[in-house]
Amino acid sequence: MVSARNTRIPRLVRDYALAIAFWLSVSVLVAWQMYGFERLLSKPVVLHDLLLVYGARYLTVAILTPPIFYLVERWPVTGAVLRRTAGYALGYLPFSCAFAVIRWLLLPPWREETTSWGPRSLEMLFELLYGTFADVLLLYLSVVVAAHAYAYFVHGQRQEIERLELRQSLAQSELQALRAQLHPHFLFNTLQGISTLIETDRVTAQGMLRALAALLRTVLKHGSADLVPFREELDFLESYLNLEKMRLGKRLEMRWQIAPETHTAPIPQLLLQPLMENALVHGIASSLEGGWIEVEAAVRDGRLQVLIRNTIGGRSQPGLGVGIANARARLKYLYSDDASLDFRLEQDGALAIISLTLPAFATVADEDSDEPARAARTSES
Repeated sequence: MVSARNTRIPRLVRDYALAIAFWLSVSVLVAWQMYGFERLLSKPVVLHDLLLVYGARYLTVAILTPPIFYLVERWPVTGAVLRRTAGYALGYLPFSCAFAVIRWLLLPPWREETTSWGPRSLEMLFELLYGTFADVLLLYLSVVVAAHAYAYFVHGQRQEIERLELRQSLAQSELQALRAQLHPHFLFNTLQGISTLIETDRVTAQGMLRALAALLRTVLKHGSADLVPFREELDFLESYLNLEKMRLGKRLEMRWQIAPETHTAPIPQLLLQPLMENALVHGIASSLEGGWIEVEAAVRDGRLQVLIRNTIGGRSQPGLGVGIANARARLKYLYSDDASLDFRLEQDGALAIISLTLPAFATVADEDSDEPARAARTSES
């Protein structure tokens, strides 16, 4: 209760400050205009008096403006349109009475015919009440219309914020689902490779299981993080390839061309592994002679570009369709139109190109790391 009261008081002060500042500014403009008009009619009028007259009038309107805004915020003309419209039409009567009383209390009534101040009496109060009903009606309508316009604006802003929050929540849920989909897919394919070696090469199969356990620990280390440094993604990729090399042996040839400035670039976690898995399954494992995979990474024009090339082997088993579709979906959710994944077949193999926009700070190489030695290499393994 105390905190709610504390939040209402600053808002009340803010609203009255804005209303008084606006209407007093209007009063100065109207007073100056009326002063020029009275001078053209050669009436003996003083600018100071007009500033007081219109200042009192519009200060009265300023005092009545926040309550109308609160009423409109509480009961806007939506839903029961006719009933609430009629209610605001009838609201002119208490508004005009309150206007007359407040104006009468602030300053004595102003006599237009004599351009002088009149006595503050009940007779002058009633004269102020019915003598200015047209002007007060226009002021009342302007405040009510402005209050509804502001209420609709605030309502629209709230709806837009809710839509953005909902869209962000849905995108986050989709990302979590996509990442969760990768883990069993990766685990299933790796265990399937291990199972083929259990009967023929038990020692290698045991080594693959140990390497798989180390890989899973690496995945768990990042938790729910969507982005990791490219250096760490590359470490995971090399560990995964070492695991597959136990199974494929000399049939797998790797070529690396990694520029040092890519080390600290953020990249979605496990983005490259499904693409590398496609290259292994459809390019190397399906060929008796094996083949090569080349990974190239560089920063060009503020964008991280990663190229994965591989030879194409013989006929392979159809996949589950997770790799490329999953990678494209994750890039879409994380980067919108600022990232792309292009996959195409060439004469000598297949090519996957990932391009994503980097923040300015992410293009700086990590000089404290021992990675430049590995990143700069272009040797074959």
